Amino acid sequence: MGSTSDLPVMEKAAAFLDEMEIPFEINALSAHRTPEAVEAFAKGASGRGLRVIIAGAGMAAALPGVIAASTTLPVIGVPIKGSALDGVDAVLSMLQMPPGIPVATVAINGALNAGILAVQMLALSDEALNRRLAAYKANLCKKIEKANEELKNVNYRFKCN
Repeated sequence: MGSTSDLPVMEKAAAFLDEMEIPFEINALSAHRTPEAVEAFAKGASGRGLRVIIAGAGMAAALPGVIAASTTLPVIGVPIKGSALDGVDAVLSMLQMPPGIPVATVAINGALNAGILAVQMLALSDEALNRRLAAYKANLCKKIEKANEELKNVNYRFKCN
């Protein structure tokens, strides 16, 4: 993430990776304030065993693109709300990458979806992880089914039962 102020958003990805039993790193790196550290992180990521990088940033949102320029690993960008433009500037920065430097981009503050997407990528070659992910997704279905059962008990004068 660009700074520790992004942690309240990015911790959703970290919590999901933890739930899926995936070892991960968490760092504060700034494309503008610590460019050499960002480049070193990105260039060494594969050698440290990383297989996917989730990078959250707000405003100019250069971090995911700078990382993607220095690694062959997939990079998932999380645009973070926080500027006068409510994160729209960040999402546009991530979406407008030049050819050859892709950044998969999720919704503004969408760190949970970034975590899920990263797990989906990793699960392509890990059957046990794929089973854990399938169980997570099945639980999402059960939550909606339960919510619909509870909605049957909500009464309004003109609601058709």
